[in-house]
Amino acid sequence: MGSVLLSPLNWGLGHAMRDIPVIRTLLVHGHDVTIAACGNTLTALQREFPFCRFIEFEDYPSPYSSGRFFLPKLALSFPVLLQAIARERRETEHMVSRNRFDLIISDNRLGVYSPHVHSLFITHQLHFHLPPLFWPVEIFASLMNRFHHGKFDRIIVPDNPPGPLSLAGKLSRPDSDTARARTFFAGILSSTPKQALTADIDYLVLISGPEPQRTRLEEILLPMARELGGRTVVLLGSPRRKYAMAVAGDCTIHSYVTNEEKAGLMNRAKFVICRSGYTTMMELAELEKKACLFIPTPGQTEQEYLSWYYERNGWFSSRSQYHLDLPEDIRTAGKYSGFPAMPATDANVSRLYDNLLAGYLE
Repeated sequence: MGSVLLSPLNWGLGHAMRDIPVIRTLLVHGHDVTIAACGNTLTALQREFPFCRFIEFEDYPSPYSSGRFFLPKLALSFPVLLQAIARERRETEHMVSRNRFDLIISDNRLGVYSPHVHSLFITHQLHFHLPPLFWPVEIFASLMNRFHHGKFDRIIVPDNPPGPLSLAGKLSRPDSDTARARTFFAGILSSTPKQALTADIDYLVLISGPEPQRTRLEEILLPMARELGGRTVVLLGSPRRKYAMAVAGDCTIHSYVTNEEKAGLMNRAKFVICRSGYTTMMELAELEKKACLFIPTPGQTEQEYLSWYYERNGWFSSRSQYHLDLPEDIRTAGKYSGFPAMPATDANVSRLYDNLLAGYLE
């Protein structure tokens, strides 16, 4: 069978989590999967797939900051990012020269492709959404996106086609017939399956995302979570932390849980508090959760756009981490409808394999 090199970006665990159903499907069909990653992403996938081959592969430095200055830092980081992409290209060709790969799948790593191997790129963000003041940055980023996407055979978008079921809104909308022809809309890809479990957790708090903002949200939410009342579970999303669990009254805190354990907790949760990261949105859509509060990462325009888009559609409420009043915010969130019903991951990933991946591997 075929041999696949899969490489997810390490800006938070979201890229790794949405790749899990893809990796599972490849393994079920008998393909060899080599995972090239770094940091928490590498650690998390090693726990999920201990029998896969792993290569430690550094990616771009994250432009996220501890304050609200993501956009200026992003603009200033473009030269560094371009150098990192060039380094990725060299390292990818080195890996290809030493191994026989039939397919490369890159999740948001623009330099992980080869002209000698069919290469696919996973992203839900075909467009950037920046404030008007940053229009030069938006134009440059979009041009860079389009240029690098052109290096890949196909673009896999983990979203429904443009329309009323689109989770990413305008972010995942192709801007030309050529782009549309190269784009495969896979539908949601979630590693969190829906299970028939008793909803016995009143509040599930998911603290996730790239540093340093993950730690900042932990500092803000932990004291509030302990005071919510009812059974509360907090997931810190920090696989390198030393402790597995700490209990304070009705509040249970896990530094990290496996994807299977997280799936069980999410299924049992009556109310979810989390960032509006796209992978988490797919998980909530998969589980058909209706009661949630979103806290977008400050300055991360993708999450801010998604929060606005969901509020405009009447799906979910969101709140800035700097103005949280959890009891009141939770009451407000109860007025929203949740995501509409949509095709689930099992059907989507089967269609992705049958209609796209198998053509390169079988």
